[in-house]
Amino acid sequence: MASASFAKLNAASSTWIGQQSFGQRPRPSSTQRVSLPIRAGAYTEELVKTAKSIASPGRGILAIDESNATCGKRLASIGMDNNEANRQAYRQLLLTTPGLGEYISGAILFEETLYQSTTDGKKFVDCLRDENIVPGIKVDKGLVPLPGSNNESWCQGLDGLASRSAEYYKQGARFAKWRTVVSIPCGPSALAVKEAAWGLARYAAVSQDNGLVPIVEPEILLDGDHGIERTLKVAEKVWAEVFFYLAENNVTFEGILLKPSMVTPGAEHKEKASPETIAKCTLTMLRRRVPPAVPGIMFLSGGQSEVEATLNLNAMNQSPNPWHVSFSYARALQNTVLKTWQGRPENVEAAQKALLVRAKANSLAQLGRYSAEGENEEAKKGMFVKGYTY
Repeated sequence: MASASFAKLNAASSTWIGQQSFGQRPRPSSTQRVSLPIRAGAYTEELVKTAKSIASPGRGILAIDESNATCGKRLASIGMDNNEANRQAYRQLLLTTPGLGEYISGAILFEETLYQSTTDGKKFVDCLRDENIVPGIKVDKGLVPLPGSNNESWCQGLDGLASRSAEYYKQGARFAKWRTVVSIPCGPSALAVKEAAWGLARYAAVSQDNGLVPIVEPEILLDGDHGIERTLKVAEKVWAEVFFYLAENNVTFEGILLKPSMVTPGAEHKEKASPETIAKCTLTMLRRRVPPAVPGIMFLSGGQSEVEATLNLNAMNQSPNPWHVSFSYARALQNTVLKTWQGRPENVEAAQKALLVRAKANSLAQLGRYSAEGENEEAKKGMFVKGYTY
């Protein structure tokens, strides 16, 4: 377990952010010789090219990497059984949408989907390539309880990651995703923050070693009644740790993408923040913590409504940023699509049009040109689920 390696790094691992310092890392004395390794990976040029392709103007990522169990929950919401044929039908609807590549530059797939084809026998990865969409793959193995923490989690999946990543590359994947989470109501503890940062850094290094651009995603959950200032403080600490360990693992920053949470109040906070406030706090955090060498910031929606996620993204693109600030949405792109489809073949075309509507809205938001005028009430409904897992 990756967390075991951190016992020596922080004895006070139950310390909560904001209550006590994390302890200073030892500095080498002036008489010590410091070795500075230079990492030149076999895939470096390709990684940079792939990352830039995904971080292209007016485009973002469609996340359809839900596990089979979570995809089953989505299907159950429209009265469908959770079986491979139904999952294939839904993902075929999404991945064969004509014109999707105008707004979508990458699609994160679940392992089952990466190896699937359409009912006509065309590989899903080829459907994406025909639209100039880069295929990606979820590589983590999910969250499990973190012993010694304040009821927190760590993300498993490092064992065997190199061999799996090599196989995913052969299948056509060119980027990867690893999601871990940090919970503000749980502290978060220093142990959980370090575990999240270390796991992300090791995954990123392994991914780059096998030709996959890593999406680095420490999701700070919306759960809680805290204010936006608390979220900002925690986010700054988390991203400081993440980039420290990315550097320690010789990860090439030009060949990664980030998938952060937006800096918002907790979902149960008494006052909602405006898109302008969320944009200001989120960009403050990014400017303090993220090097401009990183090509793309692809935000997760995290339970916001479709319209909220788009408005917040639009607000962040009202002035120039040193990175491509865009989206990597799952529910905020799929919610209306699923309800339009209802599992009926005769609704496929209408559902694909609904996907294009949401994709275009977020494309406009990436360019800072979105207006919520004309949005329907369904798109304004929040999708926050307390303790959400997938």
